Amino acid sequence: MVRAAALLAAALVLVAYTLVAERLPDVSTWWEVAVVALFVIPLMFVLVWIALPVSRLGSLRLGLVALTLVLLAIAASRVDLELAANFLKLAAATTLGWWALSFFEEAWWVPLIAVLIVPVDLYSVARGPTREITENRPEVFDALSVFMRVPGESGTANLGLPDVLFFALFLGACVRFGLRAGPTWVAMTLSFGATLALAVALGEPGIAALPLLSLAFVAVNADLLWRGIRDRPASDRA
Repeated sequence: MVRAAALLAAALVLVAYTLVAERLPDVSTWWEVAVVALFVIPLMFVLVWIALPVSRLGSLRLGLVALTLVLLAIAASRVDLELAANFLKLAAATTLGWWALSFFEEAWWVPLIAVLIVPVDLYSVARGPTREITENRPEVFDALSVFMRVPGESGTANLGLPDVLFFALFLGACVRFGLRAGPTWVAMTLSFGATLALAVALGEPGIAALPLLSLAFVAVNADLLWRGIRDRPASDRA
């Protein structure tokens, strides 16, 4: 009950901000970055933190919940319920991340994935499908991302759904494998803000968010992950 109330309260604050953001005072670009990085992004991803107990559901139930949320997000988008679709996409990507995590048998699988996704994301954003979509098919990017309103203007900052999925997967892994959930949430949330600041500083319409996200997860939990590998029998390590 307490978590449900906290989830509802955080969601209502985010809804209220989203509805009034365009009418807030127009400030400098770096103040806009600070508001999004230090207020809006944490407010959005605190919803994932509060909902963490859902990550303990079995793979079948998580899969069914994820499928339902995906269908609801598509339906909301089709009828132009923009705000509802945004929350549903956040929830769907989060649940898909936890569903994928349910198939992980060992903690070391998670940092392995964290390393492998970095070059894939860098290539996709620099030269691959992500760049093609952002430059030539913005409507597709909007459909495959969640948005956060920038204060004082009609623009948004967007995160791709894979970024949300891996945020949820890494955070869920902290709970499942006894890692540092709280510090990891803080570090990963700040990593999204740092990615946004880097994009603004470089003048790029978008840059890869997964490298800093993966770095944040591994840096906070490196000793625990290494200890888990080191303490396994030699045959298992091999």
